[in-house]
Amino acid sequence: MKKVTPISQRKSDHIRINLREDVQSAVTTGLEKYRFEHQALPECNLEDVNTQTTFLNKRLSAPILISSMTGGSQEAAQINLTLAEAAEQTQIAMGLGSQRAAIEHPELEDTFKVRHVAPNILLFANLGAIQLNYRYGLDECKKAVDMIEADALVLHLNPLQEALQPEGDTRFENLIEKIAMVCHSLSVPVIVKEVGWGISKRVAKLLIEAGVSAIDVAGAGGTSWSQVEMYRAKSESAARIASHFIDWGIPTVECIKNIRSVHPSIPLIASGGIRNGIEIAKCIALGADLGALASPFLKAAARSLNDTIETINELKREIQITMFAAGVKSILELQTTALKEI
Repeated sequence: MKKVTPISQRKSDHIRINLREDVQSAVTTGLEKYRFEHQALPECNLEDVNTQTTFLNKRLSAPILISSMTGGSQEAAQINLTLAEAAEQTQIAMGLGSQRAAIEHPELEDTFKVRHVAPNILLFANLGAIQLNYRYGLDECKKAVDMIEADALVLHLNPLQEALQPEGDTRFENLIEKIAMVCHSLSVPVIVKEVGWGISKRVAKLLIEAGVSAIDVAGAGGTSWSQVEMYRAKSESAARIASHFIDWGIPTVECIKNIRSVHPSIPLIASGGIRNGIEIAKCIALGADLGALASPFLKAAARSLNDTIETINELKREIQITMFAAGVKSILELQTTALKEI
């Protein structure tokens, strides 16, 4: 029987809470305020509407990313394999959860290794950026990438979550300098993402100046990790504190606009509360390059591979139908399609 480490237990807790509890943010994404103008005469055939796109020089069948979620426990290992196999069969991108557990406990590396079932997908490694202030450096970043044969490294930012965790790491001072070092030294692209409270205009400027290759906004409107930590709290006081942050964060739409106002073309992933293909299409029209989901994929993967593939194919079909009804034949056209604010 494998030893259960504190990190493994935390990862298992996160999966259990996300599957069983209501951890939805009280903030909405902002996508409900926008709609496409319906085109009764689209002047194209549905079968000719092409959802293919390219991100970080890799071709995808649709602008969909399975967002970074899990790893570091045996339950997470099976979920990651299911997600990766589904991504391979449907030709979409995938991110893995934080690999800190495997770097500190090498026996957990197999919970992240998915290349043998997904040799062709765009695959992202993942570490908490805060660990760069806690003795991690370029070597650990390289190890995370090499461990899973990743195409890029995601450094995630989660100051509020760290502040609410009893075991949290909260020394964020001068972290941008460490991020810049990794961006300029690592052999693969570096993506920086939030975990559900969004990227502000100020932070976007800092990240772009630091040299990041892409940004994942992970805005407010989906899973609230303050609520997840509320369920993990060791005392009533800690649970109350966490519960008060249910409406914290920058809505996903605002995040997309923030970053596009700072830089018109940096590769941009929209995530945070996206739940269907229409919403992915809206994000693309607002300025994103990909739409990423976590919770719907986690729930599907916990059921079966077939359910996960079906979830992806439904998203792709919804994107295609949305484009068709809006009179758009390609992702490039979709990126220049105006939305109506309501």
